[in-house]
Amino acid sequence: MNLLILSSSTGGGHNMRANALKYWWEKRGGNAIVSQPLENSFPLYRMGSDFYNLIQKYCPAMHNFYFSFLEVASLHRKKELILGTKNWLNSVSEFEPDIVVSVHAHLNHGYFDILREKFQRKLKFAIYCGELADGIGFSRHWVNPKVDCFFGPFEETCKAALKRGMPKEKTKVVGPLLRQGFYQVTSPEERERICNKYEISSNTPIFVLGTGANGVNRHLKVLHSLARCEQDFQVVALCGRNEKTYNEILEQRKLFRFKVFPFKTIDDYEMACFLRSANFLFSRPGAGSITEAIVCGTPVIFDVSRGIMPQERNNLNFWRKRSSSIVSCRNPNKLNQEAFSFLPSVKINLESDPEELVSNLTI
Repeated sequence: MNLLILSSSTGGGHNMRANALKYWWEKRGGNAIVSQPLENSFPLYRMGSDFYNLIQKYCPAMHNFYFSFLEVASLHRKKELILGTKNWLNSVSEFEPDIVVSVHAHLNHGYFDILREKFQRKLKFAIYCGELADGIGFSRHWVNPKVDCFFGPFEETCKAALKRGMPKEKTKVVGPLLRQGFYQVTSPEERERICNKYEISSNTPIFVLGTGANGVNRHLKVLHSLARCEQDFQVVALCGRNEKTYNEILEQRKLFRFKVFPFKTIDDYEMACFLRSANFLFSRPGAGSITEAIVCGTPVIFDVSRGIMPQERNNLNFWRKRSSSIVSCRNPNKLNQEAFSFLPSVKINLESDPEELVSNLTI
C-alpha cells in the first residue's frame, strides 16, 4: 500500500515525525513519500513557513501573535480557498496513495478534501498529532471529525483532541513517533563504545546542547556561561543546519577548559546513547527534542530565552504534570551552576512503538 505523508518545515518536529513514519512504513514493506504542500505550492505559503522559522530563531515570543492569526485566518481550512496546488497535485498523483497521514495541523482539512476530489476513490485519511499535551498552543486545526482516525503520542494529546470534538472511537494513543534508534536498548558498554568513537569520556559528566533541525540555539552563550562553572564536564553541541554556530564552536572550543564536541548531524542510535548518558539536555521546549528526552529519561534545562511559543507551552504542561519541577533558563549568559544540582526527568514506559501505528493504519 502507498502512504502519502503530509508535513511541513515549520520547526523541525513535523518532518522528524514524517521521516520516522516513512521509515517504519517502508520497514513493513510498503511505499511512502513525504510531501510538503505548504512549501511546494503557492509562494505565499512558503513565505509563511519561512517566516515561522525566522521568528522562532530570533523572537519566539512573537509566535503568540502569529499562532493566533493562523488560528483565526484558517487559510487552509477550505479547499476552495487554497491556492496554487496544481504542481503539488501532479506530483502526488503519480504516487497514487492509498492512505494519507498528516503530521501538521494546517494540512488536516482543505488538503484532505482536495485529495478526495482528485482521486475520486476511497482513500484512508489519518492525523498524527505530535503535541505532548493540551494548552493554548494546541491548534483547533488538529481536529477533523471526518477523518478515519486521530493518533497521538500520549493520553494528554488525545484528551485535548476529544475536548475539541474528535470522536472517541476514532482517537487512539499510539506512543511517540521517533526514529528506530530511540527504541533500541543500549547497555553501558555500548554507550562507552560510542563515546570512545568520538573521544568522549564515559567517566566525565556529559552536557548536551540541543537544537531543532533548523539550527535554533544559543550554544555560544551557553558555552561561555558554562566556562564559569568549576566542576569537570564535557559538552556535546548539536548544531543541526546552523553552519555558523558549528564553525564558531570549532574556532572557539580551544578557549574553554572543558572539551566541546560539535555535531551537524548524528545517527539516531548514537543520539539516543548520548541522551541516555547525559547529565542534562539544554533545549528549547519543542515537541521533537523533548519527546526524545522523555523516551531516554534525560533531565532537561529548558531554554525559554526570548519568550515561549504557544506550542512550547503544551510541552511544558506535559513536563509539569509528570515531573516534580521545571528548570528553565531565560538568559543563557547566566546559566546558574546551582541548577545542575537537581534536575528532574520524565521517564515513560514505551508500551508501544511505531509498528503499532503502522498496524493501525492498515486495518
